[in-house]
Amino acid sequence: QVQLVESGGGLVQAGGFLKLSCVVSGSFFSTNTMGWYRQAPGKQRELVATITSGGSTNYVDSVKGRFTISRDNAKNTVYLQMNSLKAEDTAVYYCAANVNRWNGGVRDYWGQGTQVTVSS
Repeated sequence: QVQLVESGGGLVQAGGFLKLSCVVSGSFFSTNTMGWYRQAPGKQRELVATITSGGSTNYVDSVKGRFTISRDNAKNTVYLQMNSLKAEDTAVYYCAANVNRWNGGVRDYWGQGTQVTVSS
């Protein structure tokens, strides 16, 4: 089994910052692309940012210049630094990882989500 556990969410004022972390653990030997998604109330889940095993990144336009995704492969951890937060960033943030498993195969896994609330 593979587990993803997010942390770092919370309540912050507009203009503030938060840093999310997601640790991957369990029966796997490496991760490929990792990413962060979010889902606001009444809206569909959307991609926020992704990062490949080689460090290439991709962002949704609404967070470019404000959010930074990074990873520490030795710690099997992906981060999302969120600066200049806006009320519209309020959502549950989910971590996702494409994982190479010891028992064979490649599969996507998701975390349970962490709430980010930005007050205006």
